[in-house]
Formats: sequence, structure tokens, C-alpha cells
Amino acid sequence: MIDKICKYITNKIRKEMPDIDDERAEVIMYGIQLIIGEIPKVFSVFIIGAILGLWWQTLVTFWILLPYKYASGGFHLKSHIGCFIGTNLIYCGNAYLSTIINLDVYTKILLIVLNLILGIIMIYKYAPADTINLPILTKKERKLKRNLSYIFLTINMIIAMVVPNIIITNILVFGTAIQTFSITKIAYKLTKNEYGYEAYLQGNI
Repeated sequence: MIDKICKYITNKIRKEMPDIDDERAEVIMYGIQLIIGEIPKVFSVFIIGAILGLWWQTLVTFWILLPYKYASGGFHLKSHIGCFIGTNLIYCGNAYLSTIINLDVYTKILLIVLNLILGIIMIYKYAPADTINLPILTKKERKLKRNLSYIFLTINMIIAMVVPNIIITNILVFGTAIQTFSITKIAYKLTKNEYGYEAYLQGNI
């Protein structure tokens, strides 16, 4: 159903702008799919979080990690169902784990330091992690998003270190680690994704 709606909108755009070729139309359609597909997913995350009695934890998880996710990128699951399940597992699952796990001070500090070190390395190697359908090709945009990734990673870990609420600390520690993993080559291979920028340099797109 979503694919039909997106295809209809794309065809309408092509009628208004006949200079759009097939390759560009695919990119436009993919962007529309992301926009339309994200709306029900976001609502489902908050609804499921509320049903589980984790409404504020889920809300915090979503909004507090959004800047880092936006800047660093990450893989996309190929099917709408897979994406729906994956999104809810990441946000609602993180909210749930953050509620039941109680980190002691030393473990918290260790995980924050590891998050920072591994995050900086992974950002340097892979961020912004794009996809073939939505490649980030300009050096200016890539540099900006990489720098923002460093900034948001650091801010998350500073908040995790100083905030007195252990649940929020857990959300930041676990969520940041998950997001950092999502940009790695291992995560891309597991989900059968390719980096758009690498594919472009190799002449595959």
C-alpha cells in the first residue's frame, strides 16, 4: 500500500518535472517512502511504549538520540515490516532495558568511556553512513555531518555522566552504543546494505 502511494506521488512529480530521469525518480521515491513510512513508525513507537508503561522512557529515548542518528546515519532495513519491528525493538527495547538495568558508578564510567572511544573511531571511519538510495556525496555535507556526529556523541556522554537519573543515563549509554553500531561495516553486512558514498566512488551508482 505504501509503495503504491509513493509511486503515485513520484509519477505526479515527474509529470510536473519531465526532466527527472529514472535514476533520479528512484531517489525521489525512496525519499518519499522514508517520509511516509516514518510517520506510522514514530506513532507506533510511542503507542507501544505507552502500552508497556514506558511512555516517558520511550519518548526520551527517541528524542535524545535523534540528533546523533541524524548526523551519523546508519543502515536501513529493506522491508516496511522489518523496519517497523526493528525501530520498535531499538526504541522500546532500549527504554525497557534502561528501566530494569541498574549500573554501578564504575560500570557506568567504563561504558561511557568505551562509548566515546569506539564512537570516535567509528565516526571517523564510517560517518556519515549513507545508503545507495540516499547517498551523501558532497564533501561539505559529509564533513558537516561527521563533525556533528562527534559533537552529539560527546554531548550524549557528558549528559550520561552528570545526569542523576539512572534511567536516562542508561538510555544514553545503550542507545548511543546501538546507534554507533548501526553505522559500522558489520551492521551493513548483516543487513545487506551498502555505503552510498563508497558505491559512488566505485562507479556503482
